[in-house]
Amino acid sequence: MGEYIIRRLLFGLVVLLIMVTFIFVMIRAVPGDAVTLQLQEAGAASEEQVAALQAELGLDKNVFVQLVDWVTGAVQGDLGSSFWSDRPVVEMIAERLPITLELTFISVVLAILIGIPIGVISAVKHNKFIDHFLRLISVGGLSVPNFWVGLILLTFLSLTFNWMPPLSYQPFTVDPIANLQQMILPAICLAMTLSASIVRMTRSALLEVLHSDFIRTIRSKGAKERIVIYKHALRNSLVSVITLIGLQVGYLLGGTVVLESIFSLPGLGSLIFETVTLRDYPVVQASVLVFGAMFLLVNLIVDIMYGWVDPRIRNS
Repeated sequence: MGEYIIRRLLFGLVVLLIMVTFIFVMIRAVPGDAVTLQLQEAGAASEEQVAALQAELGLDKNVFVQLVDWVTGAVQGDLGSSFWSDRPVVEMIAERLPITLELTFISVVLAILIGIPIGVISAVKHNKFIDHFLRLISVGGLSVPNFWVGLILLTFLSLTFNWMPPLSYQPFTVDPIANLQQMILPAICLAMTLSASIVRMTRSALLEVLHSDFIRTIRSKGAKERIVIYKHALRNSLVSVITLIGLQVGYLLGGTVVLESIFSLPGLGSLIFETVTLRDYPVVQASVLVFGAMFLLVNLIVDIMYGWVDPRIRNS
């Protein structure tokens, strides 16, 4: 297992390098840069001023040289400074990352608490009315964009109940009630798509296990149906569900970019949204690096959990 983890970590580092290189090149391919935007705010500027500001920000170098310099600094823990605020990028990410992690964690917990029980009910009531109804709801959850649901929820609650979540973010340690009030709506929006996917995956995986030979053997021995479903069938079907959750975490992180802006959450997603428009290259690059690292870490944890869920994988 140790050798496997090391191999996956090395593979993850290669993937991160490829991803950062792609983002590094693509964001510079977009017309305009931080120098142009800053000088537009200041008014007319001479070519000497433009060149001086480019040299100050390191944008006068070749793109490949800039990439090597940035990667070298990142390996040493130096992600650079913001072009606009001149603050260290590490400090900016350290402030914003806990908010995004909290939102993602709440969303995953909600999705699991909703998706797995509904998937089990749908599988147990196979081809009955409740099964068709729950499948229809899950298809709807997959089809509707989460940012649209967020806008509808805000509009409905404000017009119907004259209620809006707090606009000023409060950490959980300072004001838990205000924090949950601001987190619950975007968490529901993020959890909607994931829970719908979990319902469908749990249903299909559980149905396959319930029709297997070893389940028929357990039933023939007189085991109660509840024991058959929850102790034997569900545990053996969770491998597919865990895989799905691990893969979907990346989509959840991507969804925070828009939802954090809609719900005024000062997380890492809204930081990317703000800095992309400002062409703040160091912040965007570092934020994408953190998102990619979290996605790879979650997938590594999922692979390790396989052995806990299925002893056949642990012993292989």
